[in-house]
Amino acid sequence: MRRHVAFLLAALLTGASAGAQAPASPAPSPAAARAFVDSAERELATLGEKANRASWVAATYITDDTERLSADVQERYAVAAQRWALGTTRFDGVQLPADVRRKLTLLKLSLVAPPPSDPAKAAELTRLAVGLEADYGRGTYCRPGKLGEPLPAAGAAPVGAARGDSTCYQINALSRALVESRDPNVLLDAWRGWHSIAPPMKDRYARFVQLSNEGARELGFRDVGVMWRSGYDMPADAFSAELERLWQQVRPLYVALHAYTRTRLNQQYGDAAVPKDGMIPAHLLGNMWAQEWGNVFPIVSPAAAAPTVDLTKLLAAKGTDVPAMFRFGEGFFTSLGFDSLPKTFWTRSMLTKPRDREVVCHASAWDIDAQDDVRIKMCAERTGEDFVTVHHELGHNFYQRAYKGQPFLFQNGAHDGFHEAIGDAVALSITPGYLQQVGLLAQAPSTASDTSRLLQQALDKVAFLPFGLLIDQWRWQVFSGQVTPADYNRAWWALRAKYQGVAPPVARTEADFDPGAKYHVPANTPYTRYFLARVLQFQLYRAMCREAGHTGPLYRCSFYGSKAAGAKLARLLEAGQSRPWQEVLFEMTGERRMDAGAMMEYFAPLKIWLDRQNAGHPVGWTVPAQVSQTR
Repeated sequence: MRRHVAFLLAALLTGASAGAQAPASPAPSPAAARAFVDSAERELATLGEKANRASWVAATYITDDTERLSADVQERYAVAAQRWALGTTRFDGVQLPADVRRKLTLLKLSLVAPPPSDPAKAAELTRLAVGLEADYGRGTYCRPGKLGEPLPAAGAAPVGAARGDSTCYQINALSRALVESRDPNVLLDAWRGWHSIAPPMKDRYARFVQLSNEGARELGFRDVGVMWRSGYDMPADAFSAELERLWQQVRPLYVALHAYTRTRLNQQYGDAAVPKDGMIPAHLLGNMWAQEWGNVFPIVSPAAAAPTVDLTKLLAAKGTDVPAMFRFGEGFFTSLGFDSLPKTFWTRSMLTKPRDREVVCHASAWDIDAQDDVRIKMCAERTGEDFVTVHHELGHNFYQRAYKGQPFLFQNGAHDGFHEAIGDAVALSITPGYLQQVGLLAQAPSTASDTSRLLQQALDKVAFLPFGLLIDQWRWQVFSGQVTPADYNRAWWALRAKYQGVAPPVARTEADFDPGAKYHVPANTPYTRYFLARVLQFQLYRAMCREAGHTGPLYRCSFYGSKAAGAKLARLLEAGQSRPWQEVLFEMTGERRMDAGAMMEYFAPLKIWLDRQNAGHPVGWTVPAQVSQTR
């Protein structure tokens, strides 16, 4: 899963011209405030495009030169954006039209890593930001022999080891090993190998935190975490309470899934590898970060269950290549009434991994010019997982094109969780019925396979929930100073134990920096949006299913081809961030709060089934005292 998105300012520090100055400061008034935001939008819209192009090149051609050029552009803009943000405080006590006040607030919140006003520190911050992301992109694990074979000395071979007699692996290959192998030695080697790329980032990340906190304080926020939590049309503390409320709604479903999965993994690997009543070792869940568990479905699938659709095999049988996967995704949106992607999407996107250079493979959707130059950067492969990811990423692009008519500062999702939820709401419609409609499946399976299909989906959708929550819980503690560099790794695994019931497969120390092995940490991409998107996608999906006239179980709905559902979706997308998200959500769903009710409705039959399977088996887990506490 998923995903650094280069839309607007919230995902990247975008660029501005060196030496650009804010206009002279007339007395604070509504007219002066409007002139102020108009000037800010013109500068940011014009120069943001240059920064996006530099960032695109840096992510798709990783070299020292592209890294430095991107850092220079980002530094210039970050300083300019910070200057505009600081300028908003002149109007704090002025009665203003709602749209002007909203733009001033968005300006203040526009940078996820606000630079200090000191030019030297601002330059250092942007070099750190670009360098950390590039380090992740070029991360490589080299070792003598193949994965799982004994090493000549204890421990993993260092990253960057002499390669003449070594085999080297990057994230795609290591992730593939976690998917395909059932050898615990291979799984452990792959997990440990990728996590070995992160320790060199730790000291620079700590400095990055210091500098971005300094910038946030200049804007009036206690720290960056408070600043991030202030971007949801409610006070920061109220937003934290909303997150906890949503987590408590879905936690019983997650705990039931965890218990069932643990039992089946115990049967596969034995008591020594998977305790019957404890936490699950992270390397056994089929994903490098144990964030989604769908890849272990062959292990945990119900005994004698009716066969489910294997989308990867379907794509192979039909000879569907990667560009064709994107055509299917585009076709879903056009079936709802949206325009086709521009021709430049197909000539300028990076859809597969180039053979001749290092790139940041993490899938992301880009809006280069805030108009029609939308792109995807992805090292896609012909798999069912990537087929779904394609729909997710295209959701960003269609959102970006829908709100292009809004003023620059309103060209964003209603909040960042909406931007992530749109494509996933569409992807929920990738049902057997839909696959049959588009010619990928000859005949839909019987309803006897419904439980297996819901389980397969839950291993991704539900299993992800605590992970989606804890990434920023960790960062907010780091930004606030509650967790210091001396406890980075300990705090990371304490949160993973608390929320996920997942443990490291080998002993970890503060010499490790396991958060850095997750892209969104070195890339400084806020992550709560993904947790929110997991909840929102079901709310939006249910609303569109109702609009399409669906009857029957929610999980069988596909609104493919429904112009009525498409029209409702278009109204949400076109609004961008021009109004509080509560209003936009109400127009779409009739609900003013984010709510997991639709998700729980979708998985209700599975929850009943899981409870039956878990009868007589331990449910829940105990967190050891030495793990649950940090110094």
